[in-house]
Amino acid sequence: MSPPEILAVGGEAALVLAVLHEAAFAPRRERPWSAGEIRDLLLLPGVSALLAGQDPPLGMVMVQVTAGEAEILTLAVDPEARRCGVGGLMLDHALRLARHQGALTMLLEVAEDNPPALALYNSRDFTPRGRRPRYYSRDDGSTADALILGRCLRDLKG
Repeated sequence: MSPPEILAVGGEAALVLAVLHEAAFAPRRERPWSAGEIRDLLLLPGVSALLAGQDPPLGMVMVQVTAGEAEILTLAVDPEARRCGVGGLMLDHALRLARHQGALTMLLEVAEDNPPALALYNSRDFTPRGRRPRYYSRDDGSTADALILGRCLRDLKG
């Protein structure tokens, strides 16, 4: 698979982003974000969205940059495109976008029971910064802790 084109998108892509989010998170029994929720987030100051591919869309990431700090709000890859480098590509673009917008650090939350995501973030030098107990609620009533990960962007190249 050749690397997909990465596009900056806005509220007009909310439905596409929501479909990707549902495809990625529903199998984990996590509530996906609706198109309306995504559209509302994209109206907030400093929030950007990137889409990998168009036909079909393969992945998405949403980032918020505020006062020198960035946060990955969500990163989702279509299950059919996993293990093909889409997640890493999206993360690399998000890191560069945040640095270009003046962020010096990047934070994110990830479920402690998501080894593929933890491996991705570890591969990009994210380190533990904290924990939110029982943060993620599952459809079956179970919960999972959120790990807060972060990394410095000062030394980011590109």
